[in-house]
Amino acid sequence: MQRSMPQRGDHLMKVYETYADTLFRIAMVHLGRREDAEEATQDTFIKLMEKAPTFNDAEHQKAWLIRVITNHCKSLLGRGWRKREVKLEGADPLTTDNPEDQALIELVLSLPVKYRSVVHLYYYEDYPIREIGEILQISESAVKMRLKRGRQLLKLELEGAEPQ
Repeated sequence: MQRSMPQRGDHLMKVYETYADTLFRIAMVHLGRREDAEEATQDTFIKLMEKAPTFNDAEHQKAWLIRVITNHCKSLLGRGWRKREVKLEGADPLTTDNPEDQALIELVLSLPVKYRSVVHLYYYEDYPIREIGEILQISESAVKMRLKRGRQLLKLELEGAEPQ
């Protein structure tokens, strides 16, 4: 019995090493704060250990983890304490060395959550529209519309134009 425990622990470590950065980025997109994103990532892996679901393949496992962290982030955002929280001025949740990339990251993070999540999954995680729909449990047409509207909002901000 002792032999199976290290193997399970090794497997969980491999899963963590493979998906932790992706899940953290998704949580940052939703929550905007490093501490909250770290907590959401930890909670996701705790759920993985507790539930111990069986997966068909690595993509199925990744989609499950993304669904869990997305739902967890939504529940955190819906809590009353978070709405009353005061954010520190000048705190950058994500940073990069390239100023243009940093400006784009800040614009994406400023999008409403429903647009932010599909833009992130599509452009940063390279998910196809069909899989984004499955992960977020929305239709493909809803994903396409959110991508379109998210791109329009980003374009307006990048061009500095007023919405019509």
